[in-house]
Amino acid sequence: MRLGVLVSGRGSNLRNLLDRGFEVVAVATNRPSCGGAQIARERGIPLGEFSQRRFESVEARDQAMRDWLISRGVEIVVNAGYDRILSPGFVRAFPGRILNVHPSLLPAFGGGMDAVQRALAAGVKITGCTVHLVTDEVDAGPIILQAAVPVLPGDTPETLHARIQVEEHRILPEAIRIVSEQIDAQSTPLRK
Repeated sequence: MRLGVLVSGRGSNLRNLLDRGFEVVAVATNRPSCGGAQIARERGIPLGEFSQRRFESVEARDQAMRDWLISRGVEIVVNAGYDRILSPGFVRAFPGRILNVHPSLLPAFGGGMDAVQRALAAGVKITGCTVHLVTDEVDAGPIILQAAVPVLPGDTPETLHARIQVEEHRILPEAIRIVSEQIDAQSTPLRK
């Protein structure tokens, strides 16, 4: 499956997918100076820059990003550290084909970029990460895979997030394979 990856941060999940041989045909970002955008430039992957300042609305930005991804033949969209909520029009363009990786065991600590900090503040003993399908409701789509990560005494947001990312790097590729197989099964005609 041809992937389009949305990034806003360092790009560790993007790098992981590339290193594992996934076919990333496009990278889109709202932060052209982020690490993920730099990885795309270094690897020669087409990079779409969709800073909100260039668009009159979120919908206009997402329509431009959607059209750009479709023009590159993207079959599955992966939110890999993308820090914006996608508009309903964007989500409808890729039904059941947008994955998000979130640094908590959803539904716990959903709905924001500060899940690791909230887990620490709540004093939980276990947190983790979730890969789920994106729907119009934030962090509420069907869960594909989850991985638990213990919270250790003395953990900081940085140390805990680093351990969560190890698990993200493990389960995101597997979740993409699961969704790809489901898409292939739905598009393959039954044989008698």
